[in-house]
Amino acid sequence: MTIGLAPARFGLPASAVDDDLSVLRLIRSRRVGPTTFHRLIAEHGSARAALEALPGIAAQSGIADYAVCPESVAAAELAAGRRAGARLVRHDSADYPDSLRQIDGAPAILWVRGDPAWLSRDVMAVIGARNASSLGLRMARGMAAGLGEAGFTVAAGLARGVDTAAHAAALPTGTIAVMAGGVDVIYPAENADLAARIAECGVLVSEQPPGTEPAARHFPTRNRIVSGLSQGVVVIEAAQRSGTLITARNALDQGREVMAVPGHPMDARAAGCNALIRDGATLVRSAADVADALAQTRPLPAPVVMAAPDPLPPPPRDQGGPIQLESRILQRLSPSPTEENDLIRDLGVPAATASAVILSLELQGRVTRLAGGRLALS
Repeated sequence: MTIGLAPARFGLPASAVDDDLSVLRLIRSRRVGPTTFHRLIAEHGSARAALEALPGIAAQSGIADYAVCPESVAAAELAAGRRAGARLVRHDSADYPDSLRQIDGAPAILWVRGDPAWLSRDVMAVIGARNASSLGLRMARGMAAGLGEAGFTVAAGLARGVDTAAHAAALPTGTIAVMAGGVDVIYPAENADLAARIAECGVLVSEQPPGTEPAARHFPTRNRIVSGLSQGVVVIEAAQRSGTLITARNALDQGREVMAVPGHPMDARAAGCNALIRDGATLVRSAADVADALAQTRPLPAPVVMAAPDPLPPPPRDQGGPIQLESRILQRLSPSPTEENDLIRDLGVPAATASAVILSLELQGRVTRLAGGRLALS
C-alpha cells in the first residue's frame, strides 16, 4: 500500500536545495516506493519539501503518527555505501541512465560499484535459467561475447547459470550486474571473484541499501532494472514460470525488444523461450541475429575496445561425491544432444570422475549416449 496522492507529472528533477540525505530519507520513508517518490517530487518540487509534507499527507490518508525516515538512518546508509566503495546515483543526476529514467516506477536512487557511465551505453540483457544445460551455457557465452564485439554492454542479474556465463564472456567489452540485495552483498557467494572483476570492467548496481541480504521480494524489482537499462532482452532457457519470464514481461511493458533462443520441446527449460517465440518474440540463434533484428528498428552502437582482463579463476572442483555429481550432470543435460567434452569442462571435475558417473547414469537408463561423443537425457 502507498500513501494516496493526487495525480501529477512524473520525472521532474529535484530542487537544487536537495542533497543525498534528503533524497535517501524520502525513498526510505515508510510506504514511499519509487512511484510515490516521483509523485511527491513532482507535487512539492523537492525531496525536502516532500519530507515536510509527508506527515500531513499520511494523516489525511488515515495513517496516524506517521514519521519519515530519520536522518540517522539515511546517514548510516551513506556511510555504509562509502565503506563498500560504492557511489550513490540519484534520479536527478547526470549519471543516471536516461533509458531507466523513462520507465514507470524508475528507481529513485542507485548504488553503483564501478563506472556508472556503463549504465548509459547501448545495453542488451542476456538472461536465462539458473540450472542451465551445457548447451544453454555455451549459447550464453557465445551470445554475450558476440554482443560485446558488436558494441553492446551486456546486462544480467549475476545469478547462477546463464547470467554468470554471460557476465564472464562479456568482461572484455564491459558488463552490468544488477543486484537483488546490496551492491556489496554478492549472491551467489561463488560469484565473488566475478563480481570483483565486473566492478573493474563494468559496473555493479542496486537500488537496495548496502548490506541488504537479497530476499524473494527483491528479485522482481531487480528484474525491472535489468530490462529498463536495456534496448532489449535475449532469453536463453527459461521455464514456463520463472523470474526470467518476469524480466521478459517487464521488457514488453517498457517497450523493449524481446528475443528468445528456441529449445527442444521436451526440455522444460525451453518451455518459456518457445512460448515467447510462439507469442511473437523474435527467434534468435546468435548475436548476429540480434543485431539484424535491432537494425530494423534502431541504429547499432559503435564497438567498444577494451584491454582484455585477466582470466577468471577456474570453477571450484566438485566436492559433493558421486550423488551430487549425478544431479549436476542431469541438470546440464536435456533431450537435445550435448558434447560430452563440453559437459565435463562445465562440471570442472576430472574427466575420469565424470566419465564414471556418466556411465552409471547410462546403466540406470537416465542418460543416452549418441554417436559422435554426445549425451542426452533418456
